[in-house]
Amino acid sequence: MHALDPAWLRDNCQCSLCRDPTSGQRLTLITDLSRNVTVTGAVESHDGLHVTFGPDGHEAVFTRTWLAGHTMAEPDARSEDAKRHWSARNFPAGPPATPWQSYLASDAVRLRCLRELLATGFMLLTGVPTTAGAILDVAATFGYVRETNYGRLFDVRVEASPANLAYTGLPIEPHTDNPYRDPVPTIQLLHCLANAASGGQAGLLDGFRAAAQLRAEDPASFDCLTRTPVTFAHSDATADLRAYRPMIEVNAAGLIRGVRYDSRSMQPPRPRAGTTPVHAADEMREFYLAYRTFASILQRGYLSLRFDLAPGDCVVFDNTRVLHSRTGFAATGQRHLQGCYADIDGAESTVAVLARRCSRHAR
Repeated sequence: MHALDPAWLRDNCQCSLCRDPTSGQRLTLITDLSRNVTVTGAVESHDGLHVTFGPDGHEAVFTRTWLAGHTMAEPDARSEDAKRHWSARNFPAGPPATPWQSYLASDAVRLRCLRELLATGFMLLTGVPTTAGAILDVAATFGYVRETNYGRLFDVRVEASPANLAYTGLPIEPHTDNPYRDPVPTIQLLHCLANAASGGQAGLLDGFRAAAQLRAEDPASFDCLTRTPVTFAHSDATADLRAYRPMIEVNAAGLIRGVRYDSRSMQPPRPRAGTTPVHAADEMREFYLAYRTFASILQRGYLSLRFDLAPGDCVVFDNTRVLHSRTGFAATGQRHLQGCYADIDGAESTVAVLARRCSRHAR
C-alpha cells in the first residue's frame, strides 16, 4: 500500500466519533485536529488498514474498498473523457428513440436512456402525450425544472411580433441556449405538440466533437477560444442578462468541459483592461480568426444529426455540450413545441440511484 498523508487519513476517519453513523457527515472540524498529525502505528490485515494517530492516540480502520475508492484520481464526469464523441455518421438510422411508456415502466430502461443522455449528450422519447405541460412530467423523471424569466416552460411557435428568431419560421443555426446566463441551464427539453409545417427539421451537434476537431486541426485557434472570454447578453422588458465566458471551457487538465455558443446573443468583444491599442487589435484579429474557424467546423454537414420531430417526440439534451438547430419552415403550417430547462446534476443523481436499485433487484 502506497504512503498516505497522516493529516488526510485522520481527517477522513470513518469511526462513529468522527462521522455521524446515519448521515455519514463529518462531526469534526479540521481545526479540531493537531497541526502535526502523525501515524504512530499502522497494521495491514484482511479487513484493511488499522491506524493509530499521534499526538491524540486516536485509532481508525480503513477498509481496502474505501481506500481504493478514495486514493485514485477522481475523473471529471463532465469532461470529454467521460463522454462519447459522435457525428451524424454514428447514427445512420437517426437518433435512437425510446417509447415514453417503456421509459416510465422500467427502471432499467430509464437508466439506459439517462446513461445515454450523459454519455452522448441526448436522448429521444416518443409517444409523450401531446398535452400542454407534459414536458414537465418528462423533466420530473430525472430532476427538477430550472425556472427562468421564460417561465417553467415556454412555447416555440410562430408569433406575429417575435422577440426571438425562434418564434419565426427562419432557420436557426447550431447554438446552445441561454449562454447569457451564469450558470447556464445544463439540460434542455423540447417536446413536439404539433408539426404540420413543411420543413423545420431538428438538428443536434456534438459540441465536444467539434471542439476536438478544432483542437486537432488548429491548436492555436482552440487555445484562443478557451482563454478568451466572450460577452453574451439578452435584454427585454423583464430581464437583463449577461455572462462573460469563453466559447470553449476546459478543465485544469486541458480537457473539453463545456461549449457556449450563440452568435445571435454574442456582444462585440472588448479588449482586456490595460491592453494597448496595438495589442487589442492583435487580440481581436486572433479571436476572429479562431471564431471563424470554429464556426466553419460547426457548419460541416456530417456533424449535425438531422431528424423530423413528430407530435409526441421529446428530445432531451446536454446544453453545455450539444448544440441544437432547425431548418427553416413554412410559417403557414402549424408547428408547436414546448420547452423547459433542468440541471444535469439531477440526471447524474438519478442515474446513481437507479443503478443502485437495479443492482439490488439483480441479486
